Amino acid sequence: MTETQQFPAAPPRFKGESREVDPGACFEWLREGWRLFLANPGAWIGSTVLLLVILMAVAIVPVFGQIAAHLLAPLFGAGMVEICRKLSTNNQPEVADLFVGFRHNAGQLVMVGVFFASGIFGLAFVAFLLVSGGVLGGVITGKILGLSIAMGGVMLAGIVVLVLSVPVIMATWFAPALVFFHDMKPAAALRASFDAGAKNWLAMVIFGIFLVVSLFFAMLPLGLGLVLLLPIFSGAVYASYRDIFVET
Repeated sequence: MTETQQFPAAPPRFKGESREVDPGACFEWLREGWRLFLANPGAWIGSTVLLLVILMAVAIVPVFGQIAAHLLAPLFGAGMVEICRKLSTNNQPEVADLFVGFRHNAGQLVMVGVFFASGIFGLAFVAFLLVSGGVLGGVITGKILGLSIAMGGVMLAGIVVLVLSVPVIMATWFAPALVFFHDMKPAAALRASFDAGAKNWLAMVIFGIFLVVSLFFAMLPLGLGLVLLLPIFSGAVYASYRDIFVET
């Protein structure tokens, strides 16, 4: 006797399938980020200022504040992409949307933050070991040769951290959106995000370079440029998520 099929049939569960896009798509993502910002600058500026104030207040606590800020990043990331979703569907967002991640799948988003914080602080510890080892070797060796060894340690630390940070960034790039929008488990979301980044590595590299350069200039006027950069960046991340992941 066959089991009676439930009607209406439940839609298939989203598994994080992604596709490869053209590397030039990253510029379309940025244009979409700018368009979403212009759709409601007031909500964006209010949300971004509030976010920056909260993160600065949390991060001011030595060590634990930095850890807490990294743990909270996916929660606020979910809020930013929710604002993007509302704007892209012609709905008006509110500043309170910044906190929707605290009301839906908060525990799962925090677990993404745990992975992110572990990766960042693990890389910082590796860098500290390499730099301190180079400096110690330089002190023992002598002035000229010692300076070369110390500088070599700093350069090696920079290269190692840069290489090892790529997997962490790839795994956490789309994870908040996947957890918040699709109720994916943290491990599955991190894996799907990493796979999507690997498929589109060139587009992500170009986008990452643009982000680093923009972040440098945004920080120059006392960090005031972040009020503009964060909304555009959030909109671009949302656009990249919509472009790369196949929803069934």
